[in-house]
Amino acid sequence: AKFLGCCPFMGVSKKVDSSLGMGMAVTFVITIASGVTWIVYRLILEPHGLGYLQTIAFILIIASLVQFVEMAIKKTSPSLYKALGVFLPLITTNCAVLGVAIINIQVGYNFIETLVNGFGVAVGFSLALLLLAGIRERLEFANTPKNFKGVPIAFITAGLLAMAFMGFSGMQI
Repeated sequence: AKFLGCCPFMGVSKKVDSSLGMGMAVTFVITIASGVTWIVYRLILEPHGLGYLQTIAFILIIASLVQFVEMAIKKTSPSLYKALGVFLPLITTNCAVLGVAIINIQVGYNFIETLVNGFGVAVGFSLALLLLAGIRERLEFANTPKNFKGVPIAFITAGLLAMAFMGFSGMQI
């Protein structure tokens, strides 16, 4: 459990529809970015001793992919584009995308393992995002104390979900 991508996790998880769209966009970006960054690192940066450019190269690759996704969503689904709002371009700065790319290199995965890991992380992020969105939609109609309505109950719910998902990794605190 690395707790990457918390900003869009809380920001976009108010409605299931926007969470599904964000999940698909993040899944596409993380999977493709994982493969492209692996290729750039293994074929360009590593052989030429340019490993110190890894972070900036990865950010440029991710930013380019996000721009592509943003243009595609704007063209195909204007309502989803509007629902995602500022969070769509913020995929560029989503630490989950960059974190997965860097972790894939650090662990030493081959190309296929990198793609599978990137896809798996993205699907896990999307699943958590959809779960929180579904719960938050139900919490709008729940009898929640006034001081806990909105963001406070969302943080409590996210914490409980995080604890539940930590069970899959052996509950190491």
